[in-house]
Amino acid sequence: MAVNRVPVLKRCRSLGLDPIYLGIDKKSKRESKRANKKISEYGLQLREKQKAKFIYGVLEKPFRNYYEKAKRQKGQTGENLMTMLETRLDNVIFRMGFARTRRESRQVVDHKHVLVNGKCVNIPSYLVKAGDVIEIKENSKSMTRFKEIMEVTGSRLIPSWLDVDQENFKGTVKELPLRENIDVPVNEVLIVELYSR
Repeated sequence: MAVNRVPVLKRCRSLGLDPIYLGIDKKSKRESKRANKKISEYGLQLREKQKAKFIYGVLEKPFRNYYEKAKRQKGQTGENLMTMLETRLDNVIFRMGFARTRRESRQVVDHKHVLVNGKCVNIPSYLVKAGDVIEIKENSKSMTRFKEIMEVTGSRLIPSWLDVDQENFKGTVKELPLRENIDVPVNEVLIVELYSR
């Protein structure tokens, strides 16, 4: 499996991204060498795509597949794309506060700790639907790992499209998120422009 091994803070710096969007509290004290250089239109579009891929932990091929799928759906392609990325199972686990970062949420899903509608799902890219009930397995709830996660994420703000019972490690997807409910600093219009070149 392909893995992006670039240090997170270095990548955040090059994309002009605040690490808090990845669930990381650290800040980089260095400045990007290209901070004041003028970027071409293509460069701006590419940066937005790289930002979205990096935040959600998606590689190029699956990302392109999401775009193609979003294009075929009704409505605006960019908004469809962001909704799809936001409803990935690993991202939903992160949003519910069952993991500190998206990378950790991916691992939680991979290690078979997650049930969707009572069935074990270990595919991080699984797209959840409105009404899905997502919970941590009964025998995993008592693990010290999840207790530590809850200490860190307990005060995190949960999006309005999710309903979460943190005591029981359980949550429901009330509805699919609209673009205004997604607080990711990505301009999806530029991504659509890039792919439709």
